[in-house]
Amino acid sequence: MTTSVPTLAIPGQLLGPASRYQPGPGTHLHESNLYSSLLGQVHITQPARAPGPVKRLTKITPAPAPAELPTISVAPVRASPSGSAATSGGDTKKREVLPDVGNVVLCRVIRITPRQAVVAILVCGDTVLDAEWQGLIRVQDVRATEKDRVKIYESFRPGDIVRAEVISLGDQANYYLSTARNELGVILATSEAGNTMYPVNWKEYRDPDTGLTELRKVAKPY
Repeated sequence: MTTSVPTLAIPGQLLGPASRYQPGPGTHLHESNLYSSLLGQVHITQPARAPGPVKRLTKITPAPAPAELPTISVAPVRASPSGSAATSGGDTKKREVLPDVGNVVLCRVIRITPRQAVVAILVCGDTVLDAEWQGLIRVQDVRATEKDRVKIYESFRPGDIVRAEVISLGDQANYYLSTARNELGVILATSEAGNTMYPVNWKEYRDPDTGLTELRKVAKPY
């Protein structure tokens, strides 16, 4: 069964198998699959066409080397001068979208306290927001079970990209978010050494270079 390549990728999204594509900028390889490391537009670059077989009078000599695989890459989303979202491939139409209760959002952790994680909401559904909206993931909204044992610093770290659900419009300054489902939580994390990590279970990410693990509230991939 063939899976189509998305045009807009979010961090941690599956792009395709390594047997079909070479990793390019904005991607990373994990367990023979390529995943997006960025929020941005997906590009596929075809390799230069190899010279074809050389026809002779008595036989056809095949090309000496096998054809290379196309390269898949992700161009990051940047803010355009007008304030709307844009990628290196061109501007996108500005859409006024605000998070609402029940929406699944992508956000970046700004800071943590013992009681909550403060985040900037970047994406609502499939739409990159024109502005970053602030949200809170309170300690009681991190998990559905064992809420009294949850520690924010064992669930999130500043810089993490988190998939969460809007559960309340909150106060005038913040949306209230939850990661209390299996598919919600951290989808992209960077280690203390500065390396992009990969999940190893429901509560740990591992640094591929140092081999060290760090605690997180890990999101189960789609």
